[in-house]
Amino acid sequence: MDTDLAALAHAYGVATRYENAERREVEVEPDVVVAVLAQFGVDASGPDAVRRELAAIRERRATTVLPPTLVLREGTEHDAGGPAVLHLEDGTRREIGRTIPADLPLGWHRVETADAEITLAVVPHRLPEVPPAWGWMLQLYALRSAESWGAGDFADLAEFARRSAAELGAGVVLVNPVQAISPTHPVERSPYSPASRRYANPLYLRVTDTAEFARADDDLRARVLALRPDNPDLIDYDAIWNAKLGALDLLWPLHEPEPLDEAVRDFATFCALAERHGPDWREWPEPLRDPHGAAVAAARGELGDRIAFHGWLQQLCEDQLGRAREAARAMPVGIVHDLPVGVHPGGADTWALGEVFAAKVTVGAPPDTFSQQGQDWNLPPFRPDRLAELGYAPFRDVVRGVLRHADGIRVDHVAGLWRLWWIPPGEPPSRGTYVHYDAEAMLGILALEAHRAGAVVVGEDLGTVEAAVTKTLHERGVLSSAVLWFQRDYDAPGHPFVPPPDWDRDAMASITTHDLPTAAGWLAGEHVRVRAELGLLHEPPEQEHATAAAERADLLAFAAARGIPVDDPVAALHALLASAASRLLLTTPADVVGERRQPNLPGTIDEYPNWRIPLPVTVESFFADARLRHFVSALRAARPLTRRSA
Repeated sequence: MDTDLAALAHAYGVATRYENAERREVEVEPDVVVAVLAQFGVDASGPDAVRRELAAIRERRATTVLPPTLVLREGTEHDAGGPAVLHLEDGTRREIGRTIPADLPLGWHRVETADAEITLAVVPHRLPEVPPAWGWMLQLYALRSAESWGAGDFADLAEFARRSAAELGAGVVLVNPVQAISPTHPVERSPYSPASRRYANPLYLRVTDTAEFARADDDLRARVLALRPDNPDLIDYDAIWNAKLGALDLLWPLHEPEPLDEAVRDFATFCALAERHGPDWREWPEPLRDPHGAAVAAARGELGDRIAFHGWLQQLCEDQLGRAREAARAMPVGIVHDLPVGVHPGGADTWALGEVFAAKVTVGAPPDTFSQQGQDWNLPPFRPDRLAELGYAPFRDVVRGVLRHADGIRVDHVAGLWRLWWIPPGEPPSRGTYVHYDAEAMLGILALEAHRAGAVVVGEDLGTVEAAVTKTLHERGVLSSAVLWFQRDYDAPGHPFVPPPDWDRDAMASITTHDLPTAAGWLAGEHVRVRAELGLLHEPPEQEHATAAAERADLLAFAAARGIPVDDPVAALHALLASAASRLLLTTPADVVGERRQPNLPGTIDEYPNWRIPLPVTVESFFADARLRHFVSALRAARPLTRRSA
């Protein structure tokens, strides 16, 4: 690659080479680098343009002393480049010579110099130690109970957490993302493609668990209950949303108005406009695409009642999520909510936050063993330069949005704090490259917000991840992830399984994840059968089935060699997990009841019923199932319930 193009790419954090899943170095095609640089507004279309852009960025950086945002660990000094004034978060004003002192409190501050004013975040060195516990990886929508309407809801979450602690001694529940959707049809099924990561999904509301339903007379209650949808074999999000929206519309006149803050009002404005013009703001009339324009200001007046309605839905979500969190109070960890990598490209966040996103690219993953053609998640990434210019407020607000109602946060694809796989417009997932972020700033801000919320942090560091990611997570008190299928020594001949007592102590360990086969599915080779039917295999199906059979035999032989009976393979997998050194040990309800279908099959959209597979039992019958106590007995013994620290 041309030296100047490589230097320009480096200046913007765009990788020109990377190590793939097989630990082989791959050189990125120059045209891919040029296309990614274009998303920063950088013209790299020819040698002269590259030289101009490179000279311009070098000149800017040579004349700048402080970055747009400065993130310092507590107890750290930093050169301010000259006399400055510190504006601390508590309102204190301090004049300094040229050194930002080491005694600043944790928090969000400002540094004012003669020619600039920047954001200063002072962040903790390390989060507190996570208490040991066992618990659940829960797909909330998959729950069904006597009171829920076609899919699990926030009240089901509360009941599941309460009973898990009281009856089973569980100490943690990890929940799929419950961030907001666009309130339109078709309803977005993937919890990892929300319209906004800052607000909650009202599809998970329990209509009958609202103050308005409690105040309703018998006739209105009957009309509301008459809207309850059926329970088909696969979850029907559109039918559920129709029913709940209709019921909430009936109850709306009974609500007691409460003031909305400006950010919630902006989100509610998007929802009201989406109901009228469709879920993707990029297809709205041109004047409405600018949230700060005159047309949107006029629409706020015209749609005032509907905006208030959607603001009310967020208040209901906050209330019910809060009650779910309170129901988990006996757990040493509690409810951990999942933070998806990004948002829908036409959703509320990209409308409201504009140029902080690189709107024309999507993020995903390069090819690996389980996704041999790579993955395109159709999510636009944050631009790292814009984040810094905005004091990382967009990222901070996303983290706060999750931690408002959580005891912990799991960051999906945590390596995205270091780098994300950007796919240029029109390219397949294999034709992308990594774009790097300021990981010290991103991880520091995450730690600061978690510290303030008293929350634990888990990073999903599976797949093609640099070794420095996991090492740094542990140094900062963030748990990494360990999945039984992948716990192998890939540097040793034959890739033997790593003994569970040797797994990372500072990790959240599980048998599987939502993107991988369930225990029963893996044992039956279901993941190979389905991918073969859908044409997602690179190797012949016979070869893939043989490989899967060999992996099963290897793992069960490994368990037997450790003295674990393998006559009940699912119990054996749980016993292996229970022997892991990791702080958190998580299983799934699907594994307990023998569900073969995995929640999501990467690389598919409508070809597979992603995110639509319910548990084959209700919440009530789940806790009465003899298999439950049998399979989790080893986990209970390994991680007995302890009370949460004050």
